[in-house]
Amino acid sequence: MDALTLIRETFAPLPDKRILDIGCGGGTLAKRLTEDGAAVTGIDPGAAALAAARAAVPAARFEAATGEALPFPDASFDGAVLLNALHHVPDPAAALVEAARVLAPGGRLVVVEPLAAGSFFDALRPIEDETAVRAAAQEAIAAALARGTLACRREVTIERRERFASLDAFLARVCAVDPARAAVIAAQRPIVEAAFDRAAERVADGGYDLIQPLRIHVLTHA
Repeated sequence: MDALTLIRETFAPLPDKRILDIGCGGGTLAKRLTEDGAAVTGIDPGAAALAAARAAVPAARFEAATGEALPFPDASFDGAVLLNALHHVPDPAAALVEAARVLAPGGRLVVVEPLAAGSFFDALRPIEDETAVRAAAQEAIAAALARGTLACRREVTIERRERFASLDAFLARVCAVDPARAAVIAAQRPIVEAAFDRAAERVADGGYDLIQPLRIHVLTHA
């Protein structure tokens, strides 16, 4: 099981489903779901990310917005996804309230979040330590469930294994998420290299594997 498979299963059948991709980045998920026939809308606060998404997925709709203030009426979507995005939102609790607001009756929200564990996390930590923000995302989900804002229909933890040809390939990957990380890498390159060497698993083809545990919640209106 991987995150994309679970997302597809959650929203099946996908043709004509109205799906909101919250924190869409460059449009990777939007492209997959659009190819499956969904009517995808993506939001992101980053102009560069939106430009990349519009170029990559012309069939989808993209708007500049934050997760805490979605520019859509109530009950606008059949489903919504926060894919590795909730921990980047300054107020994750507000983002969950907004996601619930725009879901139509019977709609589902899939939240995929990396945990503060695994070799990928260990390699990333000298560049950006996300321990606190990843914990805050999980706490926001737990609080939404406790308040009855949302109900959990499924919870699963999986391991994402990513292969990189080199350290530089890994660094390009993490800087694509946040270009500001490049300055940190330049300032403490030896520390970053050492952390990658400790964390990465060398594989037969000469590449390097890193593992990131992901916790996935499938949520609905309570």
